Amino acid sequence: MRWTQTYIPTLRDAPAEAELISHKLLVRAGYIRRLASGIYLYLPLMQRVIQKFSQIVREEMDAAGAVEITMSALAPAEVWQKSGRYETAGREQMRLKDRHGRDYVLNGTHEEVITSLVAGELKSYKQLPLNMYQIQIKFRDEIRPRFGLMRGREFIMKDAYSFDADVESHRLSYQKMVDAYFKIFKRAGLDSRMVESDTGAMGGESAHEFIVIVDTSAGEEYLSFCDTCECAANREKATFRDENPPTIDTETKDLEKVTTPNVTSIEQVTKFLKAKFLKVDAQRLVKTLIYNADGKPVVALIRGDRELNETKFNNLVHAVELELADEEMVRKVTGAPVGFAGPVGLKDIPIYADNEVLALKNIIVGANENDTHYLNANLDRDFTITESGDIIAASEGDLCPKCEGRLMCKKGIEVGNTFMLGTKYSESMGAKFLDNNGKEKPFFMGSYGIGITRTPQAAVERYHDDSGIIWPKNIAPYQVEIVPLNYKQDPLREAADSIYAELTAAGIDTLLDDRADRAGVKLNDADLIGCPVRITIGAKSLDAGNVELKARNSSDVQLVQVSEIHEAVKAMLETLK
Repeated sequence: MRWTQTYIPTLRDAPAEAELISHKLLVRAGYIRRLASGIYLYLPLMQRVIQKFSQIVREEMDAAGAVEITMSALAPAEVWQKSGRYETAGREQMRLKDRHGRDYVLNGTHEEVITSLVAGELKSYKQLPLNMYQIQIKFRDEIRPRFGLMRGREFIMKDAYSFDADVESHRLSYQKMVDAYFKIFKRAGLDSRMVESDTGAMGGESAHEFIVIVDTSAGEEYLSFCDTCECAANREKATFRDENPPTIDTETKDLEKVTTPNVTSIEQVTKFLKAKFLKVDAQRLVKTLIYNADGKPVVALIRGDRELNETKFNNLVHAVELELADEEMVRKVTGAPVGFAGPVGLKDIPIYADNEVLALKNIIVGANENDTHYLNANLDRDFTITESGDIIAASEGDLCPKCEGRLMCKKGIEVGNTFMLGTKYSESMGAKFLDNNGKEKPFFMGSYGIGITRTPQAAVERYHDDSGIIWPKNIAPYQVEIVPLNYKQDPLREAADSIYAELTAAGIDTLLDDRADRAGVKLNDADLIGCPVRITIGAKSLDAGNVELKARNSSDVQLVQVSEIHEAVKAMLETLK
């Protein structure tokens, strides 16, 4: 492709709303343009990237035995109501009415649609196993779209759905998808890690995410993994072992109210009590966190030296929308300002405690009064709880739950996910088949997603420098860019056209910058758009029969004879990721 025949609107400055470097670069390099919040247009370069990555996905999905279909992006609400998710999907689900007043959904995922298809088509175990996938636009009404293609309201996803007759076959189908995913991301030039994740609104038996680890300032996902064994999970699912459990009092002491003026944080309370009353540390304090769950207050109790894991907490609460309560709700619930909440005296409010809290005695909690705390509060005597569970977050350095290693925490970007759904959807939607004994049974299902637009941006976040993008070769819009420094000069133009024709005929995707712009502009744009290999044609080197060959990820420049450029390009591409 010639630059003058396509559309590559590069920019000098990044858009003000862009936060991640990958978002800035995709806009500056002319790959995407914002139409509205969370909605982007894919320009010619991005379209080529999407097509190349989609082709990798198709090839590996086909090789794993999946077959491609296309389902409607629009679905009647009844389909979602049948599974029960219409009521639990929350405000992220895009909904609309047609001219007749009927309710519809713009699908963010297709479990309901594919299950309704299979329920009317598959009748016998002889038709199993079956795995169907599609590459299609999805919709999600994000409350705060951000990070470009990372968290948008419209995006492209590959979603696949497997159907099996029994647990053994179900697990085999799941493993085939896991293996295919590793191959897909490797071919795309990305090192991915599979980690255990929460099933969330999708439901089912278990789930995993495929994460690309990036710079700590970038990713949305926290990944915890052991420095010794293979244990790994995202922050929503990570567990750990307590290295220094607190000393538990043997006797229950009397409840005592103390004045704690102007201390609201765990650190302040601990310091104050140490100085004035007794020897105490954060393990003896219990934080009382008040949340707004679908408009109603709920309480989480965790040890003072821990952090709440909101996903784990919501698995106990089962709220569609869960967020930290504002100051007004805190005052209404406790009668005190933020910082003095405690479980003693709270009435008609669900209280959920972390498992660690159950073992504590004589704890220190807020007294629901300004500048006041309780000493020696005890479960059952002074307050009761609704339910308990693991609701705390793992941190860097915690002990691995499976060995003596330590947990390391990195930030990463989720690029794929897999769910073992079991019979959740087939049972709720009446999707059944006859087994080899003629008995009716629900299908065992799996669900598997890959972000077709998200993954390329993750690649940019992983591979870039101060000058621009550094694409992995298999998903780059073009593998090679030819930059004649002055296309108006006959020798340079003729050499550029000849090399372009030769590489194109050999099946190497090549972009020729045939613009009449200054050499500096063209070289800067070449670095910005990030093709893996650049051929620079200048008058001085061409006089000696040479052109410059350079990999985008290296500062080394090779002088190559024009007659040998084809073989030199092939050799360089073979060395690149």
